[in-house]
Amino acid sequence: MTPYRRALGALLALATAAGVTACARSDDTSAHSTSSSTGNSTSSSTGTYADAARPTAGHPRTRALLHRMTTRDGGPGALVALRDRSGSKVLTSGVANVRTRAPMRADSRFRIGSMTKPFVATVVLQLVGEGRMSIDAPVERYLPGLIRGHGNDGRKITVRQVLQQTSGLPDYLNSIETEDVLKNPLAHYEARGLVKRALRYRPGFEPGTEWEYSNTNYVLAGLLVERVTGHTYGHEIRRRVIEPLGLRRTSVPGDSSGIRGPHPRGYARTGKDAPLKDITALNPTVLGPSGSMISTGADFNRFLDALVHGELLRPAEQRQLMKTRPTGDGEGGAYGLGLESHPLPCGGLSWGADGGVPGYQTLGAVTVDGRRATGLVNLYPGETDAQDKDLTSAVRTALCESRSPKAHR
Repeated sequence: MTPYRRALGALLALATAAGVTACARSDDTSAHSTSSSTGNSTSSSTGTYADAARPTAGHPRTRALLHRMTTRDGGPGALVALRDRSGSKVLTSGVANVRTRAPMRADSRFRIGSMTKPFVATVVLQLVGEGRMSIDAPVERYLPGLIRGHGNDGRKITVRQVLQQTSGLPDYLNSIETEDVLKNPLAHYEARGLVKRALRYRPGFEPGTEWEYSNTNYVLAGLLVERVTGHTYGHEIRRRVIEPLGLRRTSVPGDSSGIRGPHPRGYARTGKDAPLKDITALNPTVLGPSGSMISTGADFNRFLDALVHGELLRPAEQRQLMKTRPTGDGEGGAYGLGLESHPLPCGGLSWGADGGVPGYQTLGAVTVDGRRATGLVNLYPGETDAQDKDLTSAVRTALCESRSPKAHR
């Protein structure tokens, strides 16, 4: 997937260096008081806490990568939720809470960071299919006067270019003052204010001529949804995606800084030998439509599979969703409208998204033949390069190990 510069990496690293921590909330059921796990074993589960202590066979290479992420790579805990024709399982390793040593739960909820983007893209494309928005219309048509300044011009940027990361808009995260987060990591941010921060800088290129990842694009996409529907992007995601698919453990938290239900603590490290800092509590409005959502591995797998297989979009918009352009990542990556494709080591393509939000590093991918895998490590930023590589490898390996016997011939 694309590099893990998804949300506030360097900025929140500085925040944690100043001692920003979060106390366990009453709804933090990840801290199971009776656990005596050391966090060094790898287990699998169908979703219950008791099952997580009973190892089962299957996916040996994925298990080995999970174990490595929580030992040599330095991550506290990790999981990969997967599904294939034989059913669903969640492989876990390490701990959800470094203080209590409670093991990573199979049903963990976590911040998914930029894996929020395909949810937002889905809503925009649904509106296009309903005739309420045009994919090749300029942003100016819906948000007149908003994109102006230092060469940025909404009259020249289309909705498609926003979704495909080809608008040239600067990333607003580069303009957030570090001291503001140091002072109050729970501060509220307005989406229009985030866009205006980005407009302090000149565009990276003329719209449509190049590809470059910018979180500003999806804050803008959220504003487009709100302008056209009269509702928040969160309301529309719930109504159009979460509820129809029955994603009961997925949410758009708004201003809420906590994570309801069982969840691992989220950690950051400010230097190679620095201690872990708990940064679980965060006001997600600093990320907004670019990365604020919470989900589980199973829920994200369900969403991504439904999206890739046409359950959420009409045929015309489905084709637009999966029409890609190269990202230039050196690994054959290509970006559609909120979705990335990558070649798998065992052949074929995976479709998905990745995320990096304070406390959590995530990646999810599916294949057109129904294999699904979503991974999590509860350490970001300050993770090792090895963690970056092994999380990507774990998800891709899980997809490859889930192939049917015929596919191995």
